[in-house]
Amino acid sequence: MLGIKRLGLLAALVLVGVAPAAAAQAAAQPSEQDSQYLQAVHQVNLYEIAAGELAQEKGQNQQVKELGQQFVTDHTELDQSVQDLAGQLNVELPSEPTTDQQDGLDQLNNASGEEFDRLWVTQELAGHVQAIQATQTEISQGTEPQVVQLAQTALPVLQAHYDALVMLAEELGIPVPETSPSGTPSPGGTVPAPGGTTPTPGETFTEEAPVPGGTVTETPVPQQS
Repeated sequence: MLGIKRLGLLAALVLVGVAPAAAAQAAAQPSEQDSQYLQAVHQVNLYEIAAGELAQEKGQNQQVKELGQQFVTDHTELDQSVQDLAGQLNVELPSEPTTDQQDGLDQLNNASGEEFDRLWVTQELAGHVQAIQATQTEISQGTEPQVVQLAQTALPVLQAHYDALVMLAEELGIPVPETSPSGTPSPGGTVPAPGGTTPTPGETFTEEAPVPGGTVTETPVPQQS
């Protein structure tokens, strides 16, 4: 009888120990900001890998081909980190690009020659501005240290891509986001998201990019190096 009582007490102690552990595990779940950033950057990577492959296949300009190859390499590596971390944090990732990104890929598939090069650079500028802004938001507002660290690692890669795109756009006469010395957007239109309307040469534009969470906010456009 005494043994049964001791077993009952032991079971109760085990349950008491499990409850705080379960609560701690629940508290460790990433915030909505962190989860949405992982999902958003994964979709960016899906688009960038597909667009980079198209650049290698269809690009007329050699620099477009080379950047496309670089983007595939970098975004594949970044996405592996995103998938690994999402798995650890039980964040479900989307299986395909957004509707706008897919529209952009469809446009690229239907373009050729110089038209393809200009469209690709324009889409890439818009996509990288959005990705950089979302990454800056995660760095400043994220709460899960591993996700914030991933964003900090991704930012210089995205910035290097953007800087290379700016140089190529200037060579091809394609409008690029104009910034003031402080990095704030200059007055003007907006950069189309991939799949949006392509600006004509001579137009200027700034970016209003959605950050994870869904609302559209205006944030500084990346500085040119």
